[in-house]
This record gives sequence, structure tokens and C-alpha cells, in this order.
Amino acid sequence: MLLTVLGCSGSIPGPGEAASGYLLEADGFTLVLEFGNGVLSRFQEERPLFSMDALVLSHLHPDHCVDVSSLYVARKYHPEPPAEPLPVYAPAEAPSRFVAAYAPNADERSSLDFTDVFSFHGLGAKVEIGPFTVDSAVVAHPCEAYGFRISCGGVTLAYTGDSGPCAALDSLADGVDVLLSEASWTHAPGRQADLHLSGREAGELAARAGAGRLLITHVPPWTSREAVLQEARAAFGGPSELVVQGGRYEVGERT
Repeated sequence: MLLTVLGCSGSIPGPGEAASGYLLEADGFTLVLEFGNGVLSRFQEERPLFSMDALVLSHLHPDHCVDVSSLYVARKYHPEPPAEPLPVYAPAEAPSRFVAAYAPNADERSSLDFTDVFSFHGLGAKVEIGPFTVDSAVVAHPCEAYGFRISCGGVTLAYTGDSGPCAALDSLADGVDVLLSEASWTHAPGRQADLHLSGREAGELAARAGAGRLLITHVPPWTSREAVLQEARAAFGGPSELVVQGGRYEVGERT
């Protein structure tokens, strides 16, 4: 399983950096995880426009999904559009969310449903998406939001999505080869509960799970990346690093 980071800037796109977007590939299948600000552009730098086989969204905040509107335009109006709708696995309100983001008035919204371009599927149960087995669970965030455990060929990656500490994350991350964890701030009193992880909490999660490797993502431009990494490494003794846009990471045998 190959993970390519399309974007990893937390909460907003940073200077020259897209927001959340990740490309997972195995057995010739292309699964995109998250589609935030700037990710459609970055995807086209990596792969042909219509080469994705499925899209999975953890939640519907803009930094994780806003480029779906542009993807709709591409798949709807390109002179040689794809023959089949793209499978999209997302929270329940995804169809109305994307129509509202795309159409500026009620009249236009009333004539759109996006289902001619996307085939929507809910989350919350184990699904087979190409060669990937994807388990999802509700995590601690202000809206309907999910974390994921994605397995293929005997290896497993867990992705926190956006979440505060919760039992669901511990279950998803248990024993994984790679934990891709958000860490949006350093640890401090008074942080809003049920919103994000600190670097320390990401490291603690990896340690409790016995993860083989910790990859840290979703650090906002106003947060010190090195401070977050230092916190994580103090809590987790295994390999850990900050992901970078364009970075490629093999999910395989533990080192």
C-alpha cells in the first residue's frame, strides 16, 4: 500500500500547501482520502484527472472536502467525462452539502443533486473498496466525523480524521502498521475538547495502540510543526515524522 500526501496543511491551506488530501494505491486501485482546498490541483500533478477509483471523506468541513465542487465541474462538463459516477463514501449530508457549496441560489440548488456524477455511500460500517477493507467509526468532532482503519494485503493504516481523544481512535489504531494522525496544536490547558489532538496526544495514541510508525499531519500554518513533533516523540518511542506535501510512504513491513 502506497500513501502519497496530496496536502497536509491543517484547517486552511498554507503558503504553497494544500489542505487535507491523501492518495492510497494498491493493486492498481486509486483511493483518495479527503479532498480539501487545493487537492484537486495537487491530484492532477500526481495522476490523470479521472484516474481516481473512489473518494472517502471523514467529515464535511471545507478543509477536508471543498474541492469536491470543482471535481463535480470536471466530471460534469469535461468534453470526455468518465462513463460512470465516482463512488463517494461520506457522512450522510454530503449530497446537500456539495450542492449548497456549488450553487449560489435556491433556484439552481433545486435542480441539482450531484448523483449523475457521484454515487454516494454512507459510513459507519466495514466496506470493501477495491482491494481495500475500510472500517470507519464516529470520532470526537463537532460534526458527523469519522476515523478510518484501512487494510490491504496484510498491512493496515489508521487515519484519525479530525478528532479529540476518544475510545474510537484507540480501537481503530490498535496494532496498525502506520498511524496517520492529525495534531493541530501543542498540548496546553484550556484546549477545546472534542475537536483536535495535540502532538502529545497523537504520540500517546500511537503508544497505546502499539503502532509500527506514526505519521503526523494536519498541522495548521500558525502551529510550530517541530514543537508538535517533539511532543509526539516524547510520548511515542517508535518511528515518527511529519508528513510533507508530495511525500510518499510505504505501508508495509515494520522496521
